[in-house]
Amino acid sequence: MTKYILVSGGVVSGIGKGVIASSTGLLLKTAGLKVTAIKIDPYMNIDAGTMRPTEHGEVYVLNDGGEVDLDLGNYERYLDITLSKDNNITTGKIYREVIEKERRGEYLGKTVQIVPHVTNAIQDWIQRVSKIPVDESAEEPDICIVELGGTVGDIESAPFIEAMRQFQFRVGHDNFALIHVSLVPDMHGEQKTKPTQTTVHALRGLGLLPDLIACRLLGRQPLESSTKDKISMFCHVASEQVIGVHDVSSVYHVPLLLQSQRIIEYLHKRLNLASLNITEEWVSKGLSLEMKWRAVTKGQERLFDEVKIVLVGKYTDLKDSYMSVIKALEHSAFRVRRKLIIQWVESSDLEPSTQESDPAKYHDAWRAVVGAGGILVPGGFGKRGTEGMILAIKWAREQKVPFLGICLGFQMAVIEWARSVLNIPDAHSAELVPDTQNAFVIFMPEISRTHMGGTMRLGLRPTVFDRDFETWSKARKLYGGNEKMWERHRHRYEVNPEQVQRLQESGLTFVGKDEKGERMQILELKDHPFFMGLQAHPELCSRPLNPSPPFLGFIAASSGQSDLEEQIQVQLKSFRPPHPEHSMVSEEALRTSTQEHPITNGVGTMTPPTD
Repeated sequence: MTKYILVSGGVVSGIGKGVIASSTGLLLKTAGLKVTAIKIDPYMNIDAGTMRPTEHGEVYVLNDGGEVDLDLGNYERYLDITLSKDNNITTGKIYREVIEKERRGEYLGKTVQIVPHVTNAIQDWIQRVSKIPVDESAEEPDICIVELGGTVGDIESAPFIEAMRQFQFRVGHDNFALIHVSLVPDMHGEQKTKPTQTTVHALRGLGLLPDLIACRLLGRQPLESSTKDKISMFCHVASEQVIGVHDVSSVYHVPLLLQSQRIIEYLHKRLNLASLNITEEWVSKGLSLEMKWRAVTKGQERLFDEVKIVLVGKYTDLKDSYMSVIKALEHSAFRVRRKLIIQWVESSDLEPSTQESDPAKYHDAWRAVVGAGGILVPGGFGKRGTEGMILAIKWAREQKVPFLGICLGFQMAVIEWARSVLNIPDAHSAELVPDTQNAFVIFMPEISRTHMGGTMRLGLRPTVFDRDFETWSKARKLYGGNEKMWERHRHRYEVNPEQVQRLQESGLTFVGKDEKGERMQILELKDHPFFMGLQAHPELCSRPLNPSPPFLGFIAASSGQSDLEEQIQVQLKSFRPPHPEHSMVSEEALRTSTQEHPITNGVGTMTPPTD
């Protein structure tokens, strides 16, 4: 029987349920258990694909093309697992499933209601997905972490709360535990427990009793023993069931913080984990994982040499818009033993119009770019700020500053080259200027022009390296010298095939293409310390113990050429690439799954509202 751990939240959202859920899962893995995770998002959207990054944070893309909540990125990174779109449950998905069953007559003419039909659909979904293998063992997980988004008391989450109330009886007491995350604010030096008391009382009134109360403190001050005792008394739990989660030097220290408070010992007793058949092989893997994780966190504390990266993006007001990019940079900085410093530059601040309207912003933005150790231009949609991206890329190319372009950044590097080197001043992207006469980036022919949700080129896809450039291509060497690499994609536009020959003859080299050789997917410059662009999003497959190759090369180059050469040699020997065999989706399905089945029947625009 799979064991389930529900993680709920109270008082306010955004206090770290995802990190606590992921950290708990990591600790269970160090105990030799196989762990999976599910995120429940109570919003009505089918998925996160049509949301603005500034509205909801990053849209995280999975191997199977699922566009999901960024917390699934936390799960994959901490647990080193491969999830599917079904690991993200939304109200929209559940209601769609129930309505489709009703239309097929599966309810035998009964009145369809929230209880029992919606709540049963939620429970069935969780049980079905919790059985799906997510790691190299290809075996059913022992533990399923279920994170409920939002806060207790939200109208949107009410059906899910009721479903989980019923679910605890469906699976049995020994197979269900609840961790409730609550804010404990500090008011003039006094830790206040009333918000936690209130949210726990509300939760108990809904039929769910917390087994562990994780008290989130905003600051470095740990949970005081008197505060812990007060919460224990008024929330009807033992003192050992109250844990404090204060700010630490990085989120990678949170598992160690939880471990120091004996959370796994408690869950071991509460869920009778001794009844599970844990093999010696997995116990050994768990111990190895713990040692490696401790080494990473301790090494991070001793970093003094800095690497300064300037991120030139469109959504810098909300840093969560680039969550996976930040994590990929961190993972690579760990490897090259550097302290990562990220400077955020809103791309539109680099444009001449800003110089006229706000000279201070313009000056500050360019001062950051000019002083960068490396310049990164990430993905995005829409025209706003793209001229600033092109200017930053031009600076990186001409001044020999290490550069990494992701998705839109890759496409803007092509536009910059066409304008500056081919001397075509009106070169553009058909996404940004639909009627341009010199389109170097065009709409992909197989993508829907009328439907928005789930219609991009999505998911894990292959790139084949061109043998003509294998002697000098840094990208190929960083991918271990393999002839083919796999990364996740999310885009509607591509480099215009009709312009490729002109670009390559002038020196812009496309070292990686799709399997048919028709799509340009990796570009490099031979005579540059590090200048690389990828149509894919390699940040999505980066792991703390297995950094993304392009990001690792970029950070190493930004730290110094000797570091780059050292990491290339390490990668040639030890890189463990993402591959379809690590996914529940077949290679053939990934090759052909351009998400050709729109999720909705409504008509939308070609580009998501993310400008």
